[in-house]
Amino acid sequence: MDIVEWLGTGKVGIAHREVAPRAGFTAPTVRDAARSGRITVIRRHWLSLPEATGDLVEAASAGALVACVSAARHRGWWLPHGIDSSLHLRFAPHARAWAVDGVAHWTKAVAPAPATTLVESPEDAMAHIATCFDSETALTIWESAIRSESLSVEAVRGIRWPSRAATACADRVNGLSDSGMEKIFVYRLSGWGLRIRQQIVLAGRPVDVLIGERLVVQIDGYAFHSASSAQRTRDVAHDAELRLRGYEVLRLTYAQVIHDWPSVERAISRALIAGAHLAA
Repeated sequence: MDIVEWLGTGKVGIAHREVAPRAGFTAPTVRDAARSGRITVIRRHWLSLPEATGDLVEAASAGALVACVSAARHRGWWLPHGIDSSLHLRFAPHARAWAVDGVAHWTKAVAPAPATTLVESPEDAMAHIATCFDSETALTIWESAIRSESLSVEAVRGIRWPSRAATACADRVNGLSDSGMEKIFVYRLSGWGLRIRQQIVLAGRPVDVLIGERLVVQIDGYAFHSASSAQRTRDVAHDAELRLRGYEVLRLTYAQVIHDWPSVERAISRALIAGAHLAA
């Protein structure tokens, strides 16, 4: 494998110069490839394919790191539909200004990223998300971050966060939400004064939300519609078993939670009025 093939292996077309020797490419090999135009050297430290584009190349060219919600995308965190698609970059606090077609953050790192990466740390991405978005959106992304990065809630709460918004997210996050939809649902009902529990095992399987003693709420995301018929059959059978055991079951869709929240509130309100959440 030559250096061009190596750069194309990760499908991003860019790598730090320090990584090349570990892959078996000597300094003369790198220089020769750059002189011949087969690769491009960006800011002395980054090697890229001439045709490489994207967030990582823009970050390297700007001397920055992919940050905030852009870092969340790179890390595969769950993001609400239609969220900001602008490129977010983080610069050192006193870095030179750089024209950015997106959003620039000049902040001190919460957890410094390795020199060989172009994406900021999970903790820094979470800190930026807390200040860039409303509390509901930020909290749902934080829940996904905790699950995706295998972070403990205790460790997250022990971090000295740089903003009140981030500290508030750390105080409220619980790491229990199985999906973004679930966290949005719980967040919006948090002011109702209800006893709300998540991922409680009932009839042999966890349920998304249990309100009071017997009102079960199951929330179907995008994946539900593409799930196998066998999976949907298991879900329906579990709902039936719960009803046989005396639980009331409400199954909500992604569209209801995101686009028709008033209908969700009405459904929950009617169930509460009927005492569906109370012990039999």
